[in-house]
Amino acid sequence: MKKTLITLLLAVLTLSVSAQQQQRPQFDPAKFDADLEQFITTEAALSPQEAAQFFPLYREMLRQQRVLYMEMRRHRHIDFNDNKACREVIEKQDKIELQMKEIQQQYHNKFFKVLPASKVWKVIRAEESFHRQAFRRVAKPPQFKR
Repeated sequence: MKKTLITLLLAVLTLSVSAQQQQRPQFDPAKFDADLEQFITTEAALSPQEAAQFFPLYREMLRQQRVLYMEMRRHRHIDFNDNKACREVIEKQDKIELQMKEIQQQYHNKFFKVLPASKVWKVIRAEESFHRQAFRRVAKPPQFKR
């Protein structure tokens, strides 16, 4: 009787875990980037010519920012009881954030050369909106199909 109950319990747990894993699709960076570009194009009303000029610059900016994001991630695992290490990490993070803003400023100036300022502003707002929506989708608990 105990063996049957344990086997049944394990089977239910296995099915539950596999169902949860099927609910969460794997993150696809290429699809995310394509969806982001499509969203920006639509929200900022970019013409095909504007998009063709803008997105290579935009991707270049993102590549530079990702390098800095990766550097910031390396600082996550420090000993919180070591004040000196914490101070050093805070100072490094501050410098990285300033570098990120400098990169943004440089690329915003490059964007102005290919788009009017009003569309650059719409691009910035669209990017923020897209990321908010993406975070909401990820934070939303999975719905089980019945």
